[in-house]
Amino acid sequence: MPYTKQASKQFYVICQNIRSLFNVGAIFRTADAFGADKIFLTGITGRPPRKEISKVALGAENYIPWEYHRQPARLIKELKKQGIKIVALEQAPGKSKNLNKWQVKFPLALILGYEPKGLPKALLALADEIVEIPMHGKKESLNVAVAFGIAANYIAENRTASTKKIRQKTKRR
Repeated sequence: MPYTKQASKQFYVICQNIRSLFNVGAIFRTADAFGADKIFLTGITGRPPRKEISKVALGAENYIPWEYHRQPARLIKELKKQGIKIVALEQAPGKSKNLNKWQVKFPLALILGYEPKGLPKALLALADEIVEIPMHGKKESLNVAVAFGIAANYIAENRTASTKKIRQKTKRR
């Protein structure tokens, strides 16, 4: 069932210093699949139009609204002023929550960092929450676009579930 967008259920993506244009394209395509409202490209993240992005995005870069901001901290502070919860997708021992146990609250902006270093401490400090994907194999990390796909699916499932709960409450009245 497709999700019907509501202002209170906004889902944004912030890409910080994503070096691979192919990853940027995959993030656009995945953001479209899971109903993200906008992508913010920050730092050195590549921007459309680029053939490497288009090759993987398959046109999603033309459908998902996006903006470029050189300074991610300024963007994050502005989004927070608008009441948007900032959530970092990052492994941060002692600070991050298991994605599968995270209680999603909207509106939110999910920050993704570049491989292999992830998000800088200064941006993590601006996040309202830090979530991580539990790893069960020998490798300790995932490709940024793959990690985004897992997190975006979780967010979309929670977005749909909370919308269903609202509809059920309304029907009972």
